[in-house]
Amino acid sequence: MSKFDQAKMVMQMRKVQKQLAKTVVEVEAGEGAVKIQMTGEQKVKNVEIDPEKVDIENIGELEDWLKDAFRDAIKNSQAEAAEKMKPFLGGGGLGNLGL
Repeated sequence: MSKFDQAKMVMQMRKVQKQLAKTVVEVEAGEGAVKIQMTGEQKVKNVEIDPEKVDIENIGELEDWLKDAFRDAIKNSQAEAAEKMKPFLGGGGLGNLGL
């Protein structure tokens, strides 16, 4: 791969990284009691807890919902990142990048 092709690939990867920073996945657990937004870089953007749907006497349930929501947010965020990074991970070289 020439230095020019390498430079193109680096530019494309930076572009994808910027897209991932702007990509937001949202998940919920406990029938909407907990909502989490996470970027494609797996940074937590927002956490919402609906007090109307949470039983303060059952904190264990809220903890489970939070755990489930974070697990799903990470999974979905990773899936988004993997999809956007596919062209760089395949064996097709720069042809997959449209360069």
